[in-house]
Amino acid sequence: MGQQQILLIVLGMIIVGIAIIFGHNIFKQHSIDSKRDIVISENVNLANMAYQHYKKPIKLGGGGNSFESWQIPDNLKITVSGEYEADISADIVVITGTGNEIVTGTDYVKVQTTVTAENIFTEVLN
Repeated sequence: MGQQQILLIVLGMIIVGIAIIFGHNIFKQHSIDSKRDIVISENVNLANMAYQHYKKPIKLGGGGNSFESWQIPDNLKITVSGEYEADISADIVVITGTGNEIVTGTDYVKVQTTVTAENIFTEVLN
């Protein structure tokens, strides 16, 4: 083989290597974004459950304008997407969802949803 052909083969290998690395990075970022969206969705679902409990009268099994007797259902504390825990008081619930997708190093996808009598607010922590 001539030098020109060897140079073209090496150049082709470099381009293919860069394309593989670029594709891997795009796939990883898409995976993180998808997991974050799922955790947000599950957090909001739990927040809606807490809000329904807050609004439902005590006679019907609700909280009667209090979050204190609400808790995350056992089958929703750990899902395929992550783990969920709630900090509950009479007038506010803070639900923290930790996904099982590593963002960087040992940091996982983390989303926090705050539920009050007036609104539901979701914040992406990681």
